[in-house]
Amino acid sequence: MFRSIASTLSNCFKIPELKSRIWFTLGILAVCRLLAVIRIPGLNGDALSHFFATKGGDGGILGMYNTFAGGAFEHCAIGSLGIMPYISATIIIQLLTAVVPRLSKLVREEGGRTQIIKYGRYLTVLLCIGQGIYFAKSWLHPEAQFPGIGQLVLIDNHLLYYFVAVTVMTAGTMVLMWMGEQITERGIGNGVSLIITIGILARLPRAVRALIDMFHPANGQETDYHFMGTGLLLLALLVLVVGGVIAITQAQRKIPVQYAQRAVGRKMYAGGTSFMPLRVNYAGVMPIIFAQSILMFPQPVCTWLASAFTKTPVLHDFFISLAQTLNYGSWLYMATYSAMILFFSYFWVATQFNEIQIADDLKKNGGYIPGVRPGQGTSDYLHHAMSRITLAGAIFLTVIATIPIILGRKLNIPPDVAQFFGGTSILISVGVLLDTMRQVESHLMMRHYDGFLKKGKIRGRF
Repeated sequence: MFRSIASTLSNCFKIPELKSRIWFTLGILAVCRLLAVIRIPGLNGDALSHFFATKGGDGGILGMYNTFAGGAFEHCAIGSLGIMPYISATIIIQLLTAVVPRLSKLVREEGGRTQIIKYGRYLTVLLCIGQGIYFAKSWLHPEAQFPGIGQLVLIDNHLLYYFVAVTVMTAGTMVLMWMGEQITERGIGNGVSLIITIGILARLPRAVRALIDMFHPANGQETDYHFMGTGLLLLALLVLVVGGVIAITQAQRKIPVQYAQRAVGRKMYAGGTSFMPLRVNYAGVMPIIFAQSILMFPQPVCTWLASAFTKTPVLHDFFISLAQTLNYGSWLYMATYSAMILFFSYFWVATQFNEIQIADDLKKNGGYIPGVRPGQGTSDYLHHAMSRITLAGAIFLTVIATIPIILGRKLNIPPDVAQFFGGTSILISVGVLLDTMRQVESHLMMRHYDGFLKKGKIRGRF
């Protein structure tokens, strides 16, 4: 197998066009990593980096965001916001397009898609400003999130500090967005996804070091993880999770479709048999991202309300208790998190999978599902089939999303290690790597080279 992979990688550099695309992509990704280490002027990034290196972050919301930004947040870097504001804006615009008739009509018009992309960029700037102010405030008053870290801001004029920090972080995100588009257009594709993936994989060396320290602590002290059985269980869990993610990501139900013989003008088109693939994990990683984004707010809001009602002990104690109950990793957090993933899995399918339009298109093209009446009958059949397989995909997402929380909070596994055993990190990395392999295989197959697998095939391979 390894000889086949080495041969395939060698073939990639035998095709001039593919070779140039690969080197271009690697160059852009290298620049992205630079944006994750170049610090914003006026910030002491060493103190925050030392906090994350020694304590592994808190594993909470800011720790999760730091992972997606490739460690840029802990360095107080230009790319601290990462590419997530652009992704959030794209998702919001996409959802609005499905529910707002004016935007839905605009998409179908000539040049409408370009206008929608422009709206997404404007919304990205607004989200960057909002998140940038939140990040700048967390650096200005770090005691709440990072106890004992000391002063991070070296600029005495706080107004100037906010202006510089927010402007630089917004510009960094816009540069990352532009570079992602360049990779999609001139590289090997999936530009934005590759930027996120390379940021996640950049955390892998620290995770390996933390895993080694679990068994051989640097300070020589005994730990709870000196049994080899724990290491073997973690390795088996990693293999199981990665295998499960690959299987569910590629899993699909094939709905058979037959086309009747039909005449168009003077030409007669023969009928045939095909299939309609329905993906088990149709929503991808979106339900987890939605759930995490919403659960960022309840605890800070409760903490703020508790500070606002300091003169009313009953309300103050109530909001303090509620904030502690909603803490990352608590039973209420995990229950709410799981319920929201299930809900958003169906919500995404409801907004993106239009079974009525699919049934109408099949009817217009002379296609039908054997044993199912065309039109409304086909629509009901697709709705029922999609609802059942979405439940399986949603349960899978819930299990994968809660594994890092259980490992980190219940079994005391370091957050840097736990994130590679599930959650958005593993889902995004595996999904993007599979898509990238499909892109490279399409170039290889066009030139009559073997792909990454000689036996079997990657789902979607030509």
